[in-house]
Amino acid sequence: MSIILAIESSCDDTSAAVLRDDMLLSNVIASQKVHEQYGGVVPELASRAHEQNIIPVVDGAIREAGISKEEIDAVAFTRGPGLMGSLMVGVSFAKSFAQALGKPLIEVNHLQAHVLSHFIDRGEPRPQFPFICLLVSGGHTQILLLKSHFEMEVLGQTIDDAAGEAIDKAAKIMDLGYPGGPIIDRLAKEGNPDAYRFATPQIPGYDYSFSGIKTSFLYFLRDRLKEDPDFIEKHKADLCASIQKTIVGFLLKKAERAAIDHKVSQMAIAGGVSANSLLRSELQRICDKHHWQAFIPPFKFCTDNAAMVGIAGYFKYLKGEFADISLPPYTR
Repeated sequence: MSIILAIESSCDDTSAAVLRDDMLLSNVIASQKVHEQYGGVVPELASRAHEQNIIPVVDGAIREAGISKEEIDAVAFTRGPGLMGSLMVGVSFAKSFAQALGKPLIEVNHLQAHVLSHFIDRGEPRPQFPFICLLVSGGHTQILLLKSHFEMEVLGQTIDDAAGEAIDKAAKIMDLGYPGGPIIDRLAKEGNPDAYRFATPQIPGYDYSFSGIKTSFLYFLRDRLKEDPDFIEKHKADLCASIQKTIVGFLLKKAERAAIDHKVSQMAIAGGVSANSLLRSELQRICDKHHWQAFIPPFKFCTDNAAMVGIAGYFKYLKGEFADISLPPYTR
């Protein structure tokens, strides 16, 4: 039996979690509201907030887990990718904490952690290898073929904007607020997804490009606003529903093809955009059509959190893969 303390600070959420083997004992998250007025994450403000939050968040996770710090067997931390200033706070704290207790360190890749969140023990079936995972977030979009916990083959990825970035930019163009993804998702439920059609790029293979969708959406609105300055306000719900359908359809079309081509019968989604209601329902529809098994993460494991870092750390702990204290964080 092992007890892992996990720390996540890759962007604008400070999080700490405690796991006993693959069972989650606590998962504390401190979000940062300061970025809302700027329409996006301000790196310097994010790192300052992490400095303020890291100690109470870690203390809260240990208390909630009902353990003492001496019972911790290893400290897992997100080494990257992410914002350098934010990562520095979490990495530095993890190193100091582990060294003070004489415990080993475990470095975790943020993207792998998102995918491995499906293996946290929730009393439900977990994916069996091999399976396809569509990883979608504000900064990353990848189609992965998982052959083991750490054998992840990248079949396709975005060559420019990520899916979450495209959604957030669409929200910014319409002046909907930040973060844009949840707002578009909410408004889309009130609109007609077939009201407008936006072209999707013809990228070969399993790769993605979202810059063209964003540009076509911008030009479409520019032309309509010339005719009617109130066009966005009048058709906000339909616009959200249409752009969301375009992006989700583009995402899943390639992921479905990858699953067919690689003859797997399980598909999963992970990352911040996996909280999108249309993506979740459409994945389930596709899997039902093919008689595949769909794996959709709970909302609490979609956004950045330390629970996913902890489960990745647990599997590395079993393999005895510990990190040297000299390892620096990395952004990409």
